[in-house]
Amino acid sequence: MSQSLELVKKLYAAFAAGDVPTFLGHLHPKVVWNEAESNPLADRNPYLGPDAIVSGVFLRLGDDWEDFKVVVGEIVGGGGLVTMLGRYHAISKASRKRLDVQVQHTWWLDGGKVVRFQQMADTARMLATMV
Repeated sequence: MSQSLELVKKLYAAFAAGDVPTFLGHLHPKVVWNEAESNPLADRNPYLGPDAIVSGVFLRLGDDWEDFKVVVGEIVGGGGLVTMLGRYHAISKASRKRLDVQVQHTWWLDGGKVVRFQQMADTARMLATMV
């Protein structure tokens, strides 16, 4: 398996374990992070650097969702470009509805670090779950 695929698997394992320092350690200091258009978290796109991602994405996820999980399906690619196809599962804190939506993450890698991230998600279902 390529080093890029292994790195992305490590990112998801760290996220699932709540190991933020390990996750952030794999990000380039100038990483560019974009949430899917229409996602409420896209209001600050692009997030530039790990601190912006923590405050603008990760902490806000905790404000809106309980038990937020990324369910990894397939990870494909290699070299400098890797894509994960999976699902988000969570419970909306506002509505108490369960979230189960399709998601795709694309990771750009250089020198063993993530330099760019793009989320694509079923934002209509995400929004409908929140109300």
